[in-house]
Amino acid sequence: MKHNGFFITLEGVEGAGKTTQIHRLAEALDGDVLVTREPGGTPVSEQVRDIFLSEPTMAATTELLLIAAARAQHVTELILPNLNSGKIVLCDRFSDATIAYQGYRKGIDLKLIEQVNRIATGGLVPDITFILDLPPEIGLQRKRDSDEPLTRLELETLESHKKVREGYLAVAKAEPQRVKLINAQLDVDTIHQHLVNETKKRMQLL
Repeated sequence: MKHNGFFITLEGVEGAGKTTQIHRLAEALDGDVLVTREPGGTPVSEQVRDIFLSEPTMAATTELLLIAAARAQHVTELILPNLNSGKIVLCDRFSDATIAYQGYRKGIDLKLIEQVNRIATGGLVPDITFILDLPPEIGLQRKRDSDEPLTRLELETLESHKKVREGYLAVAKAEPQRVKLINAQLDVDTIHQHLVNETKKRMQLL
């Protein structure tokens, strides 16, 4: 799908530091920048996020379809209009998260996820995706050490989170031109500089 802007997504296991890095990257980029997140970003999608993260039990197919519904609204209402107007859009999670979380973690067929993602996004693919790679036990400990209450995903078993990481590593291996794997055990400033340098390189600003 063609557009006039530049679409950047950040992915990673729980506690990888995406939220910190996406806001620092936005500040470092010149121009009109929009920061958003999934699930969420629009009033409808934020309501889906509340359901998705708060319900203690949820079938795998329910997860997939809820995320797809939130994403469809997000792309249509917020992401695509801003890209078409020439903005840089930074999104905390996007379609790769569905592969990792609903595919590898929940075992849903990857071809089915590909079809659902295509419907939800209308064919929109990020210009660059950063995966902040971290052993899940480290990320979960970071979450436990923070003051924020844990979501139902963060309360799942370590084995579940290892499957998510496996999914992300598979995505990085399958699409090396689009996906950049970043070691999230590096210090915050070093990670930030990697993100800025690679983004400007892809945008042909360096």
